[in-house]
Amino acid sequence: MLHWGYDEHNGPAHWKEVFPVANGDRQSPIDIKTEETKYDPSLRPLNPNYDPASAKIILNNGHSTSVEFDDTVNKSVLTGGPLSGTYRLRQIHFHWGSNDEAGSEHAVDGMKYAAELHVVHWNSEKYSSFVEAARQSDGLAVMAVFLQIGECNPQLNKITDRLDTIRIKGKRALFTNFDPSCLLPKSLDYWTYFGSLTVPPLLESVIWIVLREPISVCSEQSAFVRLTAMRMDLGLTFWFKIPASQRQDIVQLAKFRSLLSTAEDEVACCLLRNYRPPQPLKGREVRRN
Repeated sequence: MLHWGYDEHNGPAHWKEVFPVANGDRQSPIDIKTEETKYDPSLRPLNPNYDPASAKIILNNGHSTSVEFDDTVNKSVLTGGPLSGTYRLRQIHFHWGSNDEAGSEHAVDGMKYAAELHVVHWNSEKYSSFVEAARQSDGLAVMAVFLQIGECNPQLNKITDRLDTIRIKGKRALFTNFDPSCLLPKSLDYWTYFGSLTVPPLLESVIWIVLREPISVCSEQSAFVRLTAMRMDLGLTFWFKIPASQRQDIVQLAKFRSLLSTAEDEVACCLLRNYRPPQPLKGREVRRN
């Protein structure tokens, strides 16, 4: 069976070999053509209400880095927008590229951003668990936030400062007292459409809420950072010779690129990119508030 990933031999072009739904009618991500979106006056403002105490762990699953939240009760929820009822926060994770030109999954009028944050929720009013909800057409709600190159984001440092502890696939660490609202832009205006998970099993169960305003992130600011990402054996040597006070100023996106998609007993391989290209719209409507 295909061990899916983002390399040439197991990347998105091959996922349909094991997951036929990859060719389905509501696959994600998409290229949002702004002139073709439809204004819908019935769409309400978004209302994220997150409890920092619900954050539990940060982990590297080999495909991305994610922060997991306690979703046993309605501590952290998303309501409003295109949603009917309450959607409970499950996790946040990131997608990025090997350079700053592309890394987001969604595109806007053909333009890709450097990275993309996904805030994943499930319909806790209708379903008893995330696993059950993920198989229903209205089971999940994912809020997407674009990251564009600019000033370093001090809120994002709360995550990137911990990435050294989970660099190897399978590693996890405690991660508490974190409110993902700190990573949202000032404006919560959005586009919305019906889509799917962007990673296998690609289930068509997601109500997508793509925020129109990006947040900033800083990228590599010295040549050695690119070496860290491309040559792990040399990069780590150079990295730890640099004072910790300087490392934070040098990287944000580069720290994501230095994560490993391999476990301790495997040859080290950096996760330089982890995004799926835009999929055909196939007649779906993209609405905006």
